Parts: sequence; C-alpha cells; structure tokens
Amino acid sequence: MKLLRFGTPGQESPAILDSSGTIRDLSGVIDDIAGPQLSQDALARLAELDHSRLPSVDPDTRLGPCVGRVGKFICIGLNYADHAAESGVEVPPEPVIFNKWTSAICGPNDNVIIPRGSTKTDWEVELGIVIGKAGRYIDESDALEHVAGYCVVNDVSEREYQLERSGTWDKGKGCDTFGPLGPWLVTADEIRDPHDLSMWLEVDGKRYQDGSTRTMVYQVPFLISYLSRFMSLQPGDVISTGTPPGVGMGQNPPVYLRPGQTMHLGIDGLGEQTQKVVAGDAVGNDA
Repeated sequence: MKLLRFGTPGQESPAILDSSGTIRDLSGVIDDIAGPQLSQDALARLAELDHSRLPSVDPDTRLGPCVGRVGKFICIGLNYADHAAESGVEVPPEPVIFNKWTSAICGPNDNVIIPRGSTKTDWEVELGIVIGKAGRYIDESDALEHVAGYCVVNDVSEREYQLERSGTWDKGKGCDTFGPLGPWLVTADEIRDPHDLSMWLEVDGKRYQDGSTRTMVYQVPFLISYLSRFMSLQPGDVISTGTPPGVGMGQNPPVYLRPGQTMHLGIDGLGEQTQKVVAGDAVGNDA
C-alpha cells in the first residue's frame, strides 16, 4: 500500500493511493497515518478495505508529510561508502547518529527555506524507514518486523552550521523545512529489497545524485538493532539512512542551493518529491 496525508499544514487527513493512482480519503476509517495505525494488524485492516468505495481526493491537493505525529527523526551520517569517499573521510566504525527536530518535517513538495544568512544549504536524497512496532534491544534478525514501511527523505543540510561551528551536526540539520517526507509511505510488503533501490536528485534539471542503496554500509536491519540499544523505537519514528554521492559540498568547486532553484528527487518504488527553494526572509510553509 501507498499511504499518504493531504490538506493544509498541521491539519492533514489520512489517505491511500489506490491501484489506479487515485487518492482515497481514509479519514472516515482512521484519524491519521501515525502511531498505532502503523502496526501490522492495523495496516492489514487497511489493505482489506474496498478502496474504490472511499471518497476520492482532488489530485492537485497539497500532500503533507506521509507520517503524522513523528516522535523521533533519527538520521545516519556517512552511511554510503562512495559518499564518505567524496567527503574525504573514512567509513565510520559505527553508525554516525544525529537528529532532525520534528519541526523540520514538511510535505514532499513544500518550499524549502534557506535559513537567514546561510550560504551553504545542501541536498541529500535518502531512504527513510518508518517504524511500526515498538522495541528495545531488537535482534537484527527480527528488525524488519518493526518496519511499517519506507519513504523518500530529503535530508536538507546547512554545511556551515553543521561542520564549521562548534558542537554537533544537529544545528545544521534541523532547520525548518529541512525534512521533507513522502510523497507516500510505502508499506514494507511492497519493497522486496530496501538495499537495491536506485535513488537520484536533480537541481534545476541537472542530476547531481544518481546512486543506489546497494552502497549503504550499515543496512536497515543492523541500523534498527543498533539504534534500539540506545533508545526505544516507537511507531511513527523515522530513520533516515544516509545519502549516496553527489551532494553540493562534494562538487569541485562546491555548489549550494540558491533562492529560486528547484530540487527534484526520488527513489524507485517510493515516489518523487519537488521543492522550490526560497529565501529565509520569504514567506514559507505554515507547518
């Protein structure tokens, strides 16, 4: 299934994309794509519905983040061998963990706002994991049972804030609109192998990233197991798993986003996103 959320920022309704590509309103069935609605049993009940009987939604409606009420937005750094190489660093001996604040989350096609004073805002297409079953100290062999599904993430990053100021990466990763999610949450049963997905990103039609989850160093089951040693994972938590090469910082010379540009990105089977880049002084999204 492809689950999504639509409507005005902060007031999104749940929906499903039916087999014909029509958006169908689920608000008469569930209150949101969030929390307990992400369990295997709840997802199975949604799959059993006659989707053709659900109200249709205007295809031009705004799409919100594909998951609501996200508790934690956990990210993994330097998790692609070829991206680590372009960054001039060795693959870390353990996963690098950082956070995006949930206020960074926005819809897949919402504007991305360059922070005031920023000159080094960058892009990163990433595979997102959405947790559907809570757990602590999860065995790697059981980890995929905790996955509700997958989605596209654009891990927008301000490199000066991330790398050139003291402290952690978080200040360059969690700015408002730096976490577009969606367009939809694709349930785990539709993704045969999350480690064999092509992924790409373009800026103003120029392709910068053209990679695959095949070069991921720490794979999905290991990441879930590893993270669960340090925190409980809860339904609706999002894990962004790292990016392939081709980020702006890795260009020679580096290339960074400017107001008026457009990012277009996608992952096979998970859909596409398009974001216009706007200045920090401009009116942005209401989310």
